[in-house]
Amino acid sequence: AIEMLLQVMENQRDDLVVILAGYKERMDTFFQSNPGFRSRIAHHIDFPDYTLDELMAIAELILRRQMYSFDAESRNAFAEYLSLRVQQPYFANARSVRNAIDRAKLRQAGRLVRHGGVVPREELARIDADDIRQSRVFQGGIDS
Repeated sequence: AIEMLLQVMENQRDDLVVILAGYKERMDTFFQSNPGFRSRIAHHIDFPDYTLDELMAIAELILRRQMYSFDAESRNAFAEYLSLRVQQPYFANARSVRNAIDRAKLRQAGRLVRHGGVVPREELARIDADDIRQSRVFQGGIDS
């Protein structure tokens, strides 16, 4: 498949733009799979990972758009979650933030159902610290 891609890139070089994206380690392996492949790609751009502050801002934006929020305790718990998660394999920046929020929302829904009765509106919209701290990340596991 790589040989075919290289051939198309060579034969249609005036009319073709190829964009390859992926995790740096996997892209390095991909480029090493064929001698000269890396040199045929003129521009290589490595994007740095988001900082913890940027990841928290992304989380807050996602929550706001979905009409959810953190309180001070859950915000701190999510920051702690991120500081652990970024050190684990397969961390995917904003996608990992979105996935973590989705899982926290599922835990929140389960908590509210177990609570039973009428749930106040503010409870429906708030992610609690416990909804975050139940993540496998806090038990040394990987959230994928």
